[in-house]
Amino acid sequence: MTTSMIVPVIDVQGNNFKELWPAMLLAIKTSSFIAVDTELSGLGSRKALLAESIEDRYKAICHAARTRSVLSLGIACYKKLENKADDTYLVQVYNLTLLCVEEYIIEPQSVQFLVQHGFDFNKQYAQGIPYYKGNDKGGDVHGQNVRTLFVELLRARRPLVVHNGLIDMVFLYQCFYAHLPERLGTFTADLSEMFPAGVFDTKYAAEYELRFAASYLEYAYKKCKLDNCKLESSQDGPQDVCLRFSAYGWCPSGSSCPMSHNTDLIIQQDEKTKENKRRKRKKRKHKANQEAEGGGEGGCLSPNKKPCLEEGSSEHKEGELAMETLPAEEGELATGTSPPTEPEPMNDQPQVEEEPQTDAHVLTDEGNGGNGVCEPQPPPAEGAPESQPPGGKTAAQAKKAEGGTHRAGFDAFMTGYIFSFACTLKRSPDEPSSESLLPECLNKLYLSGKSVPLHIAKSTFSKSSKAHTHKMEVVWGKS
Repeated sequence: MTTSMIVPVIDVQGNNFKELWPAMLLAIKTSSFIAVDTELSGLGSRKALLAESIEDRYKAICHAARTRSVLSLGIACYKKLENKADDTYLVQVYNLTLLCVEEYIIEPQSVQFLVQHGFDFNKQYAQGIPYYKGNDKGGDVHGQNVRTLFVELLRARRPLVVHNGLIDMVFLYQCFYAHLPERLGTFTADLSEMFPAGVFDTKYAAEYELRFAASYLEYAYKKCKLDNCKLESSQDGPQDVCLRFSAYGWCPSGSSCPMSHNTDLIIQQDEKTKENKRRKRKKRKHKANQEAEGGGEGGCLSPNKKPCLEEGSSEHKEGELAMETLPAEEGELATGTSPPTEPEPMNDQPQVEEEPQTDAHVLTDEGNGGNGVCEPQPPPAEGAPESQPPGGKTAAQAKKAEGGTHRAGFDAFMTGYIFSFACTLKRSPDEPSSESLLPECLNKLYLSGKSVPLHIAKSTFSKSSKAHTHKMEVVWGKS
């Protein structure tokens, strides 16, 4: 069974930006936490982005942020209802279409990906909200623009939530705040002052706190949603899951892959596999106690999980799941307003509805936080057999376009949903719900290929940058 819900996302662009400005400010100022996501024009060298040295990675991301741009910005403002017995949130989601007024690189791979998943470049160039990068210029810092909106987000002093967010944080800094510092230590020192309530990375939370089998955005969101609703799904018959997509949220074959990319099914298969392994371990232990020589075969993948391109390509991690607490209800209301039952157009611009379905597209946020650029994957092993559809099905019969939506606004909503679920799940019974944030994940950004996160902190060896120091004076009205 596949569940879906409609999440109204307000499209913000040049012709309605000023009209929606008061509502956006109110949503930010009255929120409990804010989740953000970006869509980018590219990231440059994938190899450099995954360099062994974190300092080298930072330099590569800085180069990308200085030469590329943010095409759209998603902001999801979560407001906790304190008078509710359970963790219930009102959520206002905005999808801002942006247009950098300076020259920037746009990569064909990113264009192709975004167009395939519904991004309207005609609308961007016709109605994109203009912005410039780097330091402030003139009196624009006090006008109604994206850079000022980012300043208001800082003034709200709310926790900021991202998914695989190092790239997002670097781009937000360069595009809407100030010129990036040259050193990573200076950058993290600046961030610690910009966001005193903390930055939380839901990919880190999914990996190290929730211990999900996979941590890409759509998987983590649907896993939380399924556990939250305590759904018991049943399939009409066994389906084959693509191991590559199951582990990374990305498959080189795309929609032509004969295996299933349905994240609901992937989660169910992972649960079954985990339970099968648990039973086998218990059986082996029991047998070892009865016989002098113990043995038995090791845990194996679910028989319904088949590899895409190569055998043994799964990178699933085992983790114990304990999902018995119900977190926030799913809801979407305009903060501080009384919206009608049905969404109404604003200034001739329809309010967009995003609905996660089983027939949409593939999310690719592994290694990039959902920015629309795939992490490089290893090539298939030489001589590896190509996977064939089961039961003699043809590729056309087995082909399914499965997945969720991929827009910055809805991705921000999914990021916030994961965070609210994790907060509720990890809160001790005697802890007040108002203090339900994740202390274990505070100021820790996920690093691909590393066992430790990037800590956002100001050390004795790193000073704040001059551009940041000046900007903080602007933020707090000292200049």
